[in-house]
Amino acid sequence: MANNYRKFGIITIIAVYLLIFVGGVVRSTGAGMGCPDWPRCFGQWIPPTSIDELPTNYKEIFKVQGKEIADFDAFKTWVEYGNRLIGVLIGIFVFITFVLSFSFRKQDSLIFYLSFLSFFLVGFQGWLGSVVVATDLKPFIITLHMLLALVIVCLLIYTITRSYNTIFEVETITSKPFLNKLLMACLGLMLLQIAMGTQVREAIDQISRSLNYTLRDTWIDKIGLTFYLHRSFSLLILGLHLYLIYLLKKNTPIQSKLNKWANALLGLIILEILSGAIMAYFAIPKAMQPLHLLVGSLIIGVQFLLLLMMNYERIFQQHYNFGNS
Repeated sequence: MANNYRKFGIITIIAVYLLIFVGGVVRSTGAGMGCPDWPRCFGQWIPPTSIDELPTNYKEIFKVQGKEIADFDAFKTWVEYGNRLIGVLIGIFVFITFVLSFSFRKQDSLIFYLSFLSFFLVGFQGWLGSVVVATDLKPFIITLHMLLALVIVCLLIYTITRSYNTIFEVETITSKPFLNKLLMACLGLMLLQIAMGTQVREAIDQISRSLNYTLRDTWIDKIGLTFYLHRSFSLLILGLHLYLIYLLKKNTPIQSKLNKWANALLGLIILEILSGAIMAYFAIPKAMQPLHLLVGSLIIGVQFLLLLMMNYERIFQQHYNFGNS
């Protein structure tokens, strides 16, 4: 049962990342208001595929915050509704993970309670999604929606990692105190970079909506200083991570899991910078926006996992041994 929890928990983490990617697709395609109501879509459980399925005054009927909605677009409607369906699926996955966590109630009850908290937060995230629609894509709410997704991911990573406390092999690491500080600095700076990225994203949303999602090659020029700060900050992020990864490789065995995850982190950092550069110089291709968002979220997850692995004995195993002494 415990092994089932671990395996399904990993699947759930992957599924949450899928939802983050799909959320990026919703934003990049301008489909955020494809469904003007929630939880139904145009008052239906199965969204319309043609304007002929809607009443002639549908813009007035489904107005948001007193404003008439845009013209019906079947593609945007189904993109947004698909996002909602995947959200429901994630809720089911997290609930199953919670049910499987019952096997840890005696061994490590915190795993059980944190699994329940994850399920609760996913439900809260669903409600927050309804607020996004009700506020007509208010930027602050969208950003909060994104940050909560990262909190859920990190909570799941922590809980699933904790479940390995009886079988995890602690690896030898030299210079651990300095590596801890450097990794936490990288994690903090990456969160700051994501915060700046959300400001850039919000500016792009406003510009794209004002231009009816046309003239994409002019969007970057209209953003202003925030974009250039975000772009320049990526060089600092790259430099610090290169130093971190160099030290990790130097102070851990070549075949260690830490070394392998350090390689993954380096690959993600490079991919994140490349996707950002492509958006900056090639008129923000739609495919790059959700990829950029996904990779940034993956970086946070890998950084957090590395921090847990480096301190596994202190964070998890000491607690477990104390509880079973």
